[in-house]
Amino acid sequence: MNAVLRAGGCGQTGLQWKGTAVSTADKANNKAEEVKGKIKETTGRAVGNERLEAEGAADQTKGNVKQAGEKIKDAGKALKP
Repeated sequence: MNAVLRAGGCGQTGLQWKGTAVSTADKANNKAEEVKGKIKETTGRAVGNERLEAEGAADQTKGNVKQAGEKIKDAGKALKP
C-alpha cells in the first residue's frame, strides 16, 4: 500500500492515497486561478482598465502553466512500475 499522511492546503488532512487528493486539489486550484484570470481580463476590457486586463491575462497564463505541470507529473506517475 502506498498511503501517506498529508496536510493539504485546502484544510484537508488525514490519510490519503499518494498522489490523489492533493493532486486533485492542486488541479482544482489551478483551474480556479485560470477562471479568475479570465474574469479579470474580461472585466478590465469591459471597463477599459488595461492593468486589470493584463493581470487577468497573467493569471490565466499562470494557471495554464501550473496545469501543464500537473499533466507532466501525472504522465510521470503513469510510467512508474
